[in-house]
Amino acid sequence: MLRTTFLRQLVTGCAALLACALCLAQEGEPQMNLARVELHVGMYRVSAQVAATPRQREIGLMYRQQMPDHEGMLFVFEVPGVQCFWMKNTQLPLTAAFIADDGKIVNLADMQPRTDDSHCSDKPVRYVLEMNQGWFAKKGFKRGTQLSGPPFTRP
Repeated sequence: MLRTTFLRQLVTGCAALLACALCLAQEGEPQMNLARVELHVGMYRVSAQVAATPRQREIGLMYRQQMPDHEGMLFVFEVPGVQCFWMKNTQLPLTAAFIADDGKIVNLADMQPRTDDSHCSDKPVRYVLEMNQGWFAKKGFKRGTQLSGPPFTRP
């Protein structure tokens, strides 16, 4: 009886330590190795990491300390919907461009670091491109601006 109780406590303790170690290994780590796609906005090229799975979208640009001006993250959803984003654990001020299937910007939202404020698309979309805050404004891009490149290339 004593041996069974000890083994049960040992197994439970090891499982808890393993779970804790796995959480710590993932916590605070930015996603740096996602697939990339090249997009074009006017004469500008954007190298965007693609967040296509639920886990990739959940992490997004969390924990990034910096991002080059020509880089961003493209969030891809399976079906159009009103997409809402927040900035939990995100260190960089970002602008989210909510994008229709044809590549046109539906709306833009400036988002402040480390906040839980919700920023949503004005209508259902499947794509959201996050860039450093101010990137779209500095280039004069707004609602209706056309993006090109996969996945917006028409057959």
